[in-house]
Amino acid sequence: MTTTEMPAVRECTVTGCSYNHDGCHAYAITVGGSNGAADCDTFVSLNTQGGLDKVVAQVGACSRTDCVHNSSLECSAPGVRVGPGSGDHAANCLTYTKR
Repeated sequence: MTTTEMPAVRECTVTGCSYNHDGCHAYAITVGGSNGAADCDTFVSLNTQGGLDKVVAQVGACSRTDCVHNSSLECSAPGVRVGPGSGDHAANCLTYTKR
């Protein structure tokens, strides 16, 4: 899989993530999680802006094998949205759809 085939992070509305400042500035995110949540495992809560100078975030890997978009641990969605989670889940992949 090349970077042109990786789905883009189309939107991130998570406040408090060092990578999210006017869009996700991570090169790639990892989606993981447990107990029914599809967490953005790239979430970092620091008082420092991180990532690249431009918004190019993609989904690098996904361990949610129960998602309809997961194919061999790669995301096959055309793009993903990341938003706030609840409880211990600070950031969730809102595109996650259970099989």
